[in-house]
Amino acid sequence: MKKSILFLLIFIQGISMASTLNHITVEGVEIPLIHEEDNRLPMVSLQLVFKQSGSIEDGKLPSLAKMSAKMMNEGTSKLGSIGFAKILDAKAVHLSAHTGTETFVIELSSLKESFDYGVERLEDLLSDPNLNKETLEKIKAISIGALSRKENDHDYVAARALKAELFKGTVLEHPSSGRIDDVKKVQLQDVTSFLHDHLVLSRAVIVVGGDITLDEAKAKATELLKQLPKGKRSDLPFVEVVKKSDHKVLERDTEQAYVYFGSPYNIRVGDEDEYKARVATFILGTGGFGSRLMEEIRVKRGLAYSAYARVNAARSHVYFTGYLQTKLESQKEAETTVKEVISTFVKEGVTQAELDQARKFLLGSEPLRVETLSQRLSRTFQEYYKGQELGSSLKELEKIKVLTLDDLNSYIKKHTEINDLTFAIVTNSKK
Repeated sequence: MKKSILFLLIFIQGISMASTLNHITVEGVEIPLIHEEDNRLPMVSLQLVFKQSGSIEDGKLPSLAKMSAKMMNEGTSKLGSIGFAKILDAKAVHLSAHTGTETFVIELSSLKESFDYGVERLEDLLSDPNLNKETLEKIKAISIGALSRKENDHDYVAARALKAELFKGTVLEHPSSGRIDDVKKVQLQDVTSFLHDHLVLSRAVIVVGGDITLDEAKAKATELLKQLPKGKRSDLPFVEVVKKSDHKVLERDTEQAYVYFGSPYNIRVGDEDEYKARVATFILGTGGFGSRLMEEIRVKRGLAYSAYARVNAARSHVYFTGYLQTKLESQKEAETTVKEVISTFVKEGVTQAELDQARKFLLGSEPLRVETLSQRLSRTFQEYYKGQELGSSLKELEKIKVLTLDDLNSYIKKHTEINDLTFAIVTNSKK
């Protein structure tokens, strides 16, 4: 067993540490550049990441970041969306923009022979985006149609309602896509200002990998970033979960009850004990069959096909959340069971058998999480973004390897806050 774990760690180190953190300087601004050379395929990918530029920056206009990213997918003002898409397709170049809660990302990928061409087209996009009222109205119409369809997606409705309750009164109360009324309010000047303030050197990180050397990557990144103004960096806020239990019920024409639940979880990204949270939540609800919630809710009581729980941890917010679907007549029993399972988990902790099973899975499945170039680049970026030293993921594995039952249970019993559950349920009380 010891030899196999040692081999695993050596294997992981051999492939994950190939991604390196470097820096380039553009217009006096030092910009992180994460790079890995992998010439097994003649392909190159590049991500231009802007920190503190996602939906958490929407302010009083929910959906603004996402709408701005969609506008960046509409080509240049010179060629328009169709003309720009045609010239990219002709060279098999993929170019797209998207946002998360905290970041705005523009991705470029192509064959090595077309990478220079792709960088030139990205330069065109950054300097001449297709920002006009006609394009914005088209994007708004598409977004409103998508949101209208989502109103019939009961999982989406319940998840949205839960997050609104957990973060009531904060910027995270609103879905990143906004609601229909939010989308209607977005004006062209709002998008223009958002892009001007956020697509700047002071927020930029370059992630590049594939059949490209570090010197080539630095040269191309420097050339590309010269298109951007210096701009300003803002501090990323940390948004607390509302510390009170609540119960939100939404009536819909449904044959099932969609039960979503969540609570505060008092950790921060980069905490020394973050690995213990990973093991604990795996045992409670992330581990599928064999997890506490699945065992109690499906196996023993037959209340749902599946039940799941995890900790959502980002730099700007952290919370515990889970969900299940059940029959309408079983809704109350399912809620009660969730509360009981979580309460017992916090009060009594886990068994040695559960810890051994979790450890075996987390260590054994690790190579699958770093087997592709994109996974390795993403891992290195996350380590940098969290403010951790490179290779901290490997150290986390080593900590999981020697984690004792007493240490894990002591950690679990400290986190009584996950008992402060808020529920958001889509149901049909008439049936």
